[in-house]
Amino acid sequence: MYFVLMCKDKPDSLELRMATRPPHVEYLKDLEARGILKTAGPLLGDDEKPVGSLWIIKAADKQEAEALAAGDPYAKAGLFASVEIRAFNWTFKNPEA
Repeated sequence: MYFVLMCKDKPDSLELRMATRPPHVEYLKDLEARGILKTAGPLLGDDEKPVGSLWIIKAADKQEAEALAAGDPYAKAGLFASVEIRAFNWTFKNPEA
């Protein structure tokens, strides 16, 4: 099953995001290599600076998706004000369809 993770940064946290970015990228690369991460990228504010993250992952259930989100170095560093996880029906341009 696919899940979308929408992670919104705490206000004024760009410095923390940038400092934590290298281990975050390594974490996502590992998820991608294991076939879990399908796509990801930063959410941008009006000033085009990152204000959050969006992932699409493949997980057995919501509990697994929550565990994957909690393992992200950004989450461990306390970057996020909120994390929303929703089941996702990838209908158009699903490369696995």
